[in-house]
Amino acid sequence: MAQIYFDNSATTKMSARAREKMLLVIEANYGNPSSLHTLGLDGERVLTEARNIIATTLGISRLTRGEIIFTSGGTESNNIAILGSVFAKKRRGNEKILTTEGEHASVEEPLKYLESLDYNIVRVPTRGGKIDLDFLRQNSKDAILASFMHVNNETGALYDLKEAFKIVKENASGAILHADCVQSYMKVKFSPKSIGADLISISSHKINGAKGVGALYISPELLRAKKISPLFLGGGQEESLRSGTENVYGIASFGEAAKEHFEVLDKEIEIMSSLREYIVSELGSISGVRVNAPERSAPHIINITVNGIRSETLLHFLSSKEIYVSSGSACSSNSQKKQSRALAGFGLDKNALDSSVRISLCPQNTRQEADKLKEAISEACARLARR
Repeated sequence: MAQIYFDNSATTKMSARAREKMLLVIEANYGNPSSLHTLGLDGERVLTEARNIIATTLGISRLTRGEIIFTSGGTESNNIAILGSVFAKKRRGNEKILTTEGEHASVEEPLKYLESLDYNIVRVPTRGGKIDLDFLRQNSKDAILASFMHVNNETGALYDLKEAFKIVKENASGAILHADCVQSYMKVKFSPKSIGADLISISSHKINGAKGVGALYISPELLRAKKISPLFLGGGQEESLRSGTENVYGIASFGEAAKEHFEVLDKEIEIMSSLREYIVSELGSISGVRVNAPERSAPHIINITVNGIRSETLLHFLSSKEIYVSSGSACSSNSQKKQSRALAGFGLDKNALDSSVRISLCPQNTRQEADKLKEAISEACARLARR
């Protein structure tokens, strides 16, 4: 039986175009982009091309120097955004930082570190997949930073960042606004202006590019005011905000993958939205299955609870049939089993937290694959559910 891959929020298969671009650059552009000779300049041109592509996909028509810096991935982009913006400010004591209850570990862990340094971390509720805007109004005064994900990586909830960031600015005009867009980039149409963000994190391997590559958008206003500090000190690459020789090959694949999606983005969103709607309807018809559907959702993520079957058990059952889903964030799956903060924040009880899986789509997934998924989950309910 052919493999059925429904774990695209964990990672995606590299596209043929991205792979071919990467191999071409490996062969022809092996010079260090910081070198001043011809091979170095060729490497620099590869970076410039990819940077301009990323800018275009983010709706930036005129790129300011330093506005897009390349990183090793979403985790590093989030860390630079959070720690870099906080450490660039003069410490006054007990500064307030806003986030949501269900952030990815690459946001939550830096914030926990800041909490250990006596920063006041305020976690905004997200019950039902919505940022609690009333709570935000009451608790955002004098915040120095707000770091919110755009699409929740476990529930698929699409947060209204435009309104949330507007509220933060009304109550704390000097706050820096960071959006973790790793799960929304090339899945949802947005720009820094449309969501009101000063900083945006994106990642290559979520959009069929190479692993180990990401980018951080930094607004020209932040750059001019020098409101972000580097975490690495060294040779001064990426405008001294991310020292270290750039991963030219990976960055080339990232740019090509972004370009490939951007060319047909409307069509891909339509395909995934239609398939998501079909899967939600089909799985929702199975006795014992509940779809944890946010009011506003990204087109590619579905979370379900299967009563009486632990998520890990269901995951392995499906895997035995070469159907691949996830029991939570891939970045946390190798650590000690913990209940999902994102799902708890969504409003699931303890039993549901232990029995939920994530199905995440790509434009190449089909209804035939969805039918096989439904068949396998129906079989699991009949054979494995605790009565």
